[in-house]
Amino acid sequence: MASQEERNTPEPAASEAVIQIQDAIAAGDDDDADSSIGEEVEPSVVSISSSILAYRQENGRSYHALSSGKYVLPNDEVDGELALCPKAKDAKRVLDMGTGTGSWAIDYADANPQAEVIGVDLSPIQPALVPPNVSFEIDDLEKEWTWTQKFDFIFARMMLGCFTDFPQMIKVAFDNLEPGGYLELQDMSLPARSDDGTLHPESYLSKWCKCCFEAGQNLGRPVFPTTEYKNYLAAAGFVDIVEVQQKWPTNPWPRDKKFKDLGAWACANIAGGWMGFR
Repeated sequence: MASQEERNTPEPAASEAVIQIQDAIAAGDDDDADSSIGEEVEPSVVSISSSILAYRQENGRSYHALSSGKYVLPNDEVDGELALCPKAKDAKRVLDMGTGTGSWAIDYADANPQAEVIGVDLSPIQPALVPPNVSFEIDDLEKEWTWTQKFDFIFARMMLGCFTDFPQMIKVAFDNLEPGGYLELQDMSLPARSDDGTLHPESYLSKWCKCCFEAGQNLGRPVFPTTEYKNYLAAAGFVDIVEVQQKWPTNPWPRDKKFKDLGAWACANIAGGWMGFR
């Protein structure tokens, strides 16, 4: 998260960024903590799918049930929040970069009726029925931005490997923010790591992460390390930079129920998306 102030504000050193790091997650000792991968994965996916249906029936809006499940970034202090920056609850004009199915933009528009929300993506996969204060545009964010009115909050999630020059994209976002506006970036931090150091460099997961970096370089869309985001933000002119590091389990092994459920969601999402990386 970073705020934009008047252009003549002195550029801060990257070391001034505030970094918040979550504690390690304790592993459970029950049957669900089995690390084997096999027939037990499918029942977990079925169970998760059933919970999606239950959530839909309770809230009456099927699309929002699914988006709730996809928002898997953990945050102990502000569970259920769509964004963490101070501008999140009183923004008037919001841009969702790489909106995808539009789930975040829709949820944000519902929760903040005072805001005009614009979601942008390359693919027209957003629903037709949306809140009146949200709109979707099909556009390439790497081309010149043509909005004549600036934003006071820009949000981007899971944009690793999407841009040829991510630092330049951050600069473009800065130029399209009102003074005092915020840019919030939410991304995975690759390569994958384990709290206890048991993730071996030769494991399939470690090799997959390495292949992701190599593929990004070969495609001209490098996977920029999230640890460098604060430096990119400072170089673009942002101030009040805050980095929040959260644990994102990828399996249902944690002892804590919240992280166990979160890991089950992440496992289902990953299992359903492997083929897309072929």
